[in-house]
Amino acid sequence: MTKYSVHQQPVETLLSWIKSGDIAIPEIQRPFVWKAAKVRDLIDSLYHGYPVGYIITWRNPDVKLKNGELSAGKKVLIDGQQRITALTAAIVGQRVLNKNYKEINIRISFNPINERFEVWNNAFEKSPEWISNIHPIVNDEISITKAIRKYLKDNPDADEDLIEDRIEKLKKIKSKQVGIIELDASLDIDTVTEIFIRINQKGVVLSNADFVMSKIASDEAHGGNKMRKMVDYFCRLLVDKDFNKHIIDNDSEFSKSDYYKGIKWMATGSDDLYVPDYIDMLRVAFTFKFSRGKFSDLVALLSGRNFEARTYEYEISEASYKKLSDGLEAFVNQTNYQRFIMILKSAGLIDSKLISSKNTLNFAYALYLKLRDEGKGEAEAQVYVKKWLVMSMLIGRYSGSAESRIDEDIKQINEKGIEVYFEQMEKANLGEGFWDFKIINDLETSSVNNNAYNLYLAAQVNANAPAFLSKSMKISSLIEQRGDIHHLFPKKYLMDNGVAQKAYNQVANLVYTEQASNIKVGKMPPNEYLAKIKGEISKGKNEISTIDSETGLRENMRLNDIPTFFESATHQDYKQFLIDRRRLMADKLKIYYEQL
Repeated sequence: MTKYSVHQQPVETLLSWIKSGDIAIPEIQRPFVWKAAKVRDLIDSLYHGYPVGYIITWRNPDVKLKNGELSAGKKVLIDGQQRITALTAAIVGQRVLNKNYKEINIRISFNPINERFEVWNNAFEKSPEWISNIHPIVNDEISITKAIRKYLKDNPDADEDLIEDRIEKLKKIKSKQVGIIELDASLDIDTVTEIFIRINQKGVVLSNADFVMSKIASDEAHGGNKMRKMVDYFCRLLVDKDFNKHIIDNDSEFSKSDYYKGIKWMATGSDDLYVPDYIDMLRVAFTFKFSRGKFSDLVALLSGRNFEARTYEYEISEASYKKLSDGLEAFVNQTNYQRFIMILKSAGLIDSKLISSKNTLNFAYALYLKLRDEGKGEAEAQVYVKKWLVMSMLIGRYSGSAESRIDEDIKQINEKGIEVYFEQMEKANLGEGFWDFKIINDLETSSVNNNAYNLYLAAQVNANAPAFLSKSMKISSLIEQRGDIHHLFPKKYLMDNGVAQKAYNQVANLVYTEQASNIKVGKMPPNEYLAKIKGEISKGKNEISTIDSETGLRENMRLNDIPTFFESATHQDYKQFLIDRRRLMADKLKIYYEQL
């Protein structure tokens, strides 16, 4: 089977296809990331007849309508959005969105004498040697005769034949050929992705989520284009509250829609914990509403795929757009979103650095929406979501083949119910062997970006534990304030005694402490600085620590899971200290999980 065809089309034809909608530009509302100088280089290459690469289109499958007729699928631009946008900006004069979502003009100036192209500025506007903006000439807004006559009037010493030749050559940019690779409609999404990467030869990551965005952005029949804007605008409002004014000022049609009503709360809302992107939003909405996990299935369903009959049907496409829309609206719903954030915080996950896997959060949010949609009470749903969230982090459930795991888990939950499947997962993964060996082994690391260690910190937050050597400062406050992490056996002390970096940076040697205490401990060994603190306590002083009794000091060490022999420890005890502290940290993790 021929997987694709290659042909050439003039720029003018390509632009007419875009204008007529024969080819949909899926990312038209996305910012234009090319610098203006790159647009200039593209125009220069076309002018000189240099190759400018290929654009890649993929024709959507023909869909069977209700009356039995086939509707030809629209071509979707898979690769080449930036080049197409550059051409429409420079040749047609269309404004583009910059990275701040502001509409800007990109004007290219041309000097016919030396055949140079430059990005427009005031100097070129004032210089008679420069045609300040090429687009009126190339786009037939002024006649070529008028353009030549004006240039010769402004430059009376210029060679008339040369100028006429150069301006005619400029106008012919629209007739220059651009290569088009059209992928066959019968190809599945994974094959299209593979072809894209190989043709690009850049190892560009093209995710199936990008295809979903292309599908919905190019769909007007089911409001997919507005759905696409809701996703993009919500993600932008998460990080830029002023963007709300841009929506109101520049997209009045969308600002009157129900989609806008669903997201406008984020203009004054806040979230620095989850901060989903468009892939996360699609992942949650799809998993929740379709009980599937593979984006390739979503692309097929939006195309109207009947998996059993192996046909494409309008009714399936229509129903799939409706389900996706419902899922996305549930995602952005203020009550749902804010309650999910509170679930995370109530599990002690108060900072994004404690969560290494976004897909763990995505599945947890999808699960929350599903359980509430099925009628589970708020309290019961939250318990299951917290337990699942922490369990999946403990076992690294979504750290590898996340999409396959998500697909498996949501289908099992859909089939068996959360109660049965959760118990099955718990028994299979969190038996005594896990708590006695696996979790302790996971804590044997020098990486702080480690699920076991991050969940230990979450357990400390949940327990409202104090910072090491502090009477009132809480670990939660130091995490939120990016406070100091202290080595219980000071790093310099261990280095001076020949301990390797991998050993002295073990997470079992780390605690949160106030900066003042950390500095005053310096490189003293534990037996020395703890003896000094006890001496200060007996004298009523608080120089190193803010703790005012030996009982309080011992309790502080217990709450920080520090072995009792630590008070008299030297570097010779370090190896045993790590073993004992990992055991204590694991015990706290088990208690934390059981009490969720």
